[in-house]
Amino acid sequence: MYLPEHFAEHRLDSQLRFIHGAPLGTLVVSTESGLEANHIPFAHRNGVGEYGALCAHLPRANPLTTLLQDGTPALVIFHGPQGYVSPAWYATKAEHGRVVPTWNYAVVHAHGRARLIEDAGWVRAQLDELTGQMEACRSPRWSVSDAPAVFTEKLIGSLVGLEVRIDRLEGKVKASQNQPAANRRSILAALKTEQPDTAFSTFMHSVIDGDDG
Repeated sequence: MYLPEHFAEHRLDSQLRFIHGAPLGTLVVSTESGLEANHIPFAHRNGVGEYGALCAHLPRANPLTTLLQDGTPALVIFHGPQGYVSPAWYATKAEHGRVVPTWNYAVVHAHGRARLIEDAGWVRAQLDELTGQMEACRSPRWSVSDAPAVFTEKLIGSLVGLEVRIDRLEGKVKASQNQPAANRRSILAALKTEQPDTAFSTFMHSVIDGDDG
């Protein structure tokens, strides 16, 4: 990933919070059939190496369950808020006109090695872990045990566990940090008018307000 230093997010705690907050990852692996990409919700698990592991489950019907070999190099991309930035939003447009559009976004790339896990107990624990994470802010919370046991056991039998042990993490937060303060402030003013209460607006405020503060 192209990663200019002013957009780099090196802090491990921030990278892991990002994964927790945006758990749908794009898993990319190279197979004998070529590149294979799947979109999978992951839960991050500590205690596995320096960076932990990403844990998920796949339907047995997914071709990846036959294409993936243990130890296959894998890239999991976690996408955050993103959006277009118009040159019309820049305060410096009126001064000299030397402005162009850009696209701002936040991503984390997790590099590691993948393996499939044929263990019903592991799959059940992963379902509990991921569901618990996603239901944490709900009331009442739903849990896997709320479903009939016979139904759950049949479901687990149709799934395969997936683990990606992370070797390296890259974080990128591109939010116009390379623009002068006047342009950063004018971007926020434009978003307040054109895109109030959007995820992109919230993201831009969190980064710019932090930098300017």
